[in-house]
Amino acid sequence: MNFYEQDPNLAFQLKHRLPAAFFVWADRELHAFGALCAGEIDQRAVHTDREGQPKLIKYDRMGDDVSEVWLNEGYKKTVKETYDRGIVGYVHKDIPELGQKGNYLYSYAQGYLLSHAEPGFYCPVTLTMATAYLLDRYADEQLKEAYLPHVLSTGETELYEGATFLTERQGGSDVGANEVLAVKKGSEYRIYGEKYFASNAGACGVAMVLARLDGAPKGSKGLSLFLVPWKKEDGKNNHIKIRRLKDKLGVRAVPSAEVEFEGAKAFLVGEAERGFYYMMEALNLSRICNAVASIGIMRRAYLEAREYAKKRDAFGNKLIDYPMIQDSLAKMAVKQEVETSAIFDLVASFDDWNKGNQNEVKTVLNRLLIAILKKESAEQAIHFSHEAIEMHGGNGYIEDFVTPRLLRDAQVLTVWEGTANILGLEVLRLLRKYEAHKLFESEVLERLDHVPDKLQPLRKQLRVAVTSLTDDCQHILEQEESIQTFHSKKLAERMAAIFEGLIALEDAAKGDERKQKVAEIYFHQTFIHEELETDPLTLKYFDAIIYQKWDTTITD
Repeated sequence: MNFYEQDPNLAFQLKHRLPAAFFVWADRELHAFGALCAGEIDQRAVHTDREGQPKLIKYDRMGDDVSEVWLNEGYKKTVKETYDRGIVGYVHKDIPELGQKGNYLYSYAQGYLLSHAEPGFYCPVTLTMATAYLLDRYADEQLKEAYLPHVLSTGETELYEGATFLTERQGGSDVGANEVLAVKKGSEYRIYGEKYFASNAGACGVAMVLARLDGAPKGSKGLSLFLVPWKKEDGKNNHIKIRRLKDKLGVRAVPSAEVEFEGAKAFLVGEAERGFYYMMEALNLSRICNAVASIGIMRRAYLEAREYAKKRDAFGNKLIDYPMIQDSLAKMAVKQEVETSAIFDLVASFDDWNKGNQNEVKTVLNRLLIAILKKESAEQAIHFSHEAIEMHGGNGYIEDFVTPRLLRDAQVLTVWEGTANILGLEVLRLLRKYEAHKLFESEVLERLDHVPDKLQPLRKQLRVAVTSLTDDCQHILEQEESIQTFHSKKLAERMAAIFEGLIALEDAAKGDERKQKVAEIYFHQTFIHEELETDPLTLKYFDAIIYQKWDTTITD
């Protein structure tokens, strides 16, 4: 199997959004990476999850605390192969063959394929992406020169994976309650305190750490951002101890630890009073990574369910011949395809913003779409994993199959980078402060104007939905705060459905007849709740959705 070849929608999205020469190169590279992910990387992921999990080496033979983390050789090979292909580096530096920088679109395409097989390892990749983003944008030239080439390594120098350490025991999502202290000693800074959930600890070369300068005010405004090397120049531990590794439900590939800083040497990044805001920028990038991991798990779950249904005999027929199975598979295929298209549309917008095409409207819409799509995709990853298990019956619950790991790995995606409650509050803040619901409506209606007349019935349906949403948002904002927070997640869900509906229509306008059928099914299952269908679209269009070798050509 080749995960890239199995998903023509990915090529469809990239062909639409990348310059022609870039797409030709990316298409070739992703073919190779898709095969690697479906083959060796997938096999190594099984070993890492079952027998090869990271292990803490707390003391050396002399009894000294070394706080090192052991990683299995297969995992380390996956690390090298993935970073050498530029999943982080080519966002910030030239691709030699093209003589130009890559972008997040290509990086996230790699992350999507990787997450079919190893979403646990995509966490360290995410942290390294965030580290590179912060260094590239906010570090001084001396700090960049010393560390950025290692964070961006594609094999030409030693790789320093990154990490972002925010969470403390007393704070959790309330980052403003953080207490880790930074003390200035001469021209240097030293970090003291503990981080309670520090992913990629012991595997990273550098960590981006939020700490409070001695005398800084309480709350998030008093937090500064520091680069902390894991080791000193002599190769010894930089006064950092690992208390223990977390025994996690899933994503076992990534070592997550309780970390103690005992005077670790650190370097201030950017302006001291802006640390929290820098990290929140990086958090938005990480939330997109989270969404990309989610659609990767969704796609793998769908593929496993589809292939099992083709092979499994039950009551004299293949599972895939039964209408209920066809309905489930068609709904999975459509939802995953549309959600993937929506997230890559968001990535293209984020790329544009990152290149400097910024204004308040674009910034607010980016934040809004990141929040609603991160929430929606994470919840769908769990749902898809459940559906795949159910399709397999008892086999789906057995670790011989990939389905239990998909469910375990998916579960954390609703927690990492903000729970549904935190994301609902983020949406509410954007509505209150920037009237984001009105900006969202304008964006949807403007783009709908470019959808052709052949899709008029669906276009009209979406206009009604987005207008109704805006009215409801306005009404809810007039209520007391408890009512506003009560409805915040529901509003986020409706926004996600509307935005995905818009993307389904735009894909249908650019694509072939199959894309139009995808849009019809998406609208029917999302906006129409028909209890007794006499001619179900999922059965009517099943062969086209599941089997058709569809045309990825994009029409003007």
